[in-house]
Amino acid sequence: MKLIIAILSLLFTCNLSGKKPAVDGFVSLYNGKDLTGWNTTGNWLPQKDGSLLIQPRKGEKGWQRYSAYLISEKKYKDFIFDVEYKYPKGGNSGVFFRIGDPKNPVHNGIECQILDSYGKVKVGPHDHGGIIKTVGASKNMSKKPGEWNRMIVTCKGYRLQVNLNGEDIVDVQLDKTPVKDRPLVGHVGLQDHGEPHNLYFRNIRIKEL
Repeated sequence: MKLIIAILSLLFTCNLSGKKPAVDGFVSLYNGKDLTGWNTTGNWLPQKDGSLLIQPRKGEKGWQRYSAYLISEKKYKDFIFDVEYKYPKGGNSGVFFRIGDPKNPVHNGIECQILDSYGKVKVGPHDHGGIIKTVGASKNMSKKPGEWNRMIVTCKGYRLQVNLNGEDIVDVQLDKTPVKDRPLVGHVGLQDHGEPHNLYFRNIRIKEL
């Protein structure tokens, strides 16, 4: 009976906090109902199915509106970041990590590109799964627009690995790249690329290493 009470107490506490219990060390960064734990001025809209929609407001265009990005309040050093998302035809966004200054994530963080690159034969650093200004994916694992993709980013020291839709596509030493001077500790985030890029995200979670 004491064990049952303890379990119920734990579940109740987790529900109050809005965070799901950790599974294999992973912690959910999105509670499915509001933006607790994040900072943004962008139009990030919780959906009834538990996903999160970025829907730029009318007239909000371009990727240099940095305050509209969804940036975590907490900073992370070594971690595994796991997220699912789907883009429309031509959709563009990005997964950011180790952001030193949220006021300028593009120049103070590292971005793994989210882009509708479906069907493209040769992909580079600015295509889906590539690390901007650094390296392209080893293969194009982009799904069709409207289908869910899953990206897993692993950072440990200077080593960066990316798995996209079940395939390892990036394995690079950051200290040997053009972004070698970026911080080793920082915020994680998702990009608002402006109109007309409406994207859905779900199962946003992280495991600190």
